[in-house]
Amino acid sequence: MLRNLWRNKAFLFMALPGTIWLILFFYIPVFGNIVAFKNFHYSSGGFFQSLRESPWVGLDNFKFLFSSNNAYLITRNTVLYNVAFIVLGLIFAVFLAIVLSELRSKRMIKIYQTSMLFPYFLSWVIISYFVFAFLSPDKGLMNSILTLFGGEEINWYNEQKYWPVILIILGIWKGVGYNSVIYFASIMGINSDYYEAAMVDGASKWQQIKNITIPQLIPLISILSILSVGNIFRADFGLFYQIPRNSGALYEVTSVLDTYIYNGLTSTGDIGMTAAAGLYQSVVGCILVVLANFIVRKFDEESALF
Repeated sequence: MLRNLWRNKAFLFMALPGTIWLILFFYIPVFGNIVAFKNFHYSSGGFFQSLRESPWVGLDNFKFLFSSNNAYLITRNTVLYNVAFIVLGLIFAVFLAIVLSELRSKRMIKIYQTSMLFPYFLSWVIISYFVFAFLSPDKGLMNSILTLFGGEEINWYNEQKYWPVILIILGIWKGVGYNSVIYFASIMGINSDYYEAAMVDGASKWQQIKNITIPQLIPLISILSILSVGNIFRADFGLFYQIPRNSGALYEVTSVLDTYIYNGLTSTGDIGMTAAAGLYQSVVGCILVVLANFIVRKFDEESALF
């Protein structure tokens, strides 16, 4: 083992910064999960003394989380929004990747890729101002268009029925460009001999996509889907907090676990309860990753038999 480590020392040094970052910000903070089982209060001696002096409460923090009236609401919103992002995001990303792969102009491909990637690097704070410019009750573009055609103005930030669609569209719009580039790179790696043989056999473009492109993308789709399932209990905080501007009237359709934890911490200061909610997210996410990986493996094994 030591001989192998020395032989690969250059690669180990390349991985060292990432490993240190992973240890400092992922593994060491795991010990802080003990806060979820304590009635945590700060003391003058710092965090570790506060942790030692805070009394144990067992699962009381979790009982408070699940006994509240909001537990079902925030869990439902978090899961359903993430399912929509996973399914629709996958469909649109693969569709755009296939469209890009059919273009023959490399210059146009670069232009389209840059245009689709641009939203991914925008902050949700900036996007929230763009959205407000469209949906402002007073001078918003949408209300101006509605009144121009004889309609009535809508107070968008008080109407719940529109926001599930708005949030899903914005979430997909922001991430679809990044995911499509990943799928596009995979399509470019497919052996061109498959397509040439299909064209010789008289296969149409749709038959080539259905029988060659999509099956070749399935391993990558499986991996990315498993990673997405692992985060199904985590929501994009910026999307659900900044875009609706934390409007209380929209709570039933915009509140998710991440915003609930943040609002709970800022309003009550109860670190134990928020730590319990965060630990609940992580444990369920880990279980879902293992379960999704197991299902995909079983599906691959059964497919190999046939």
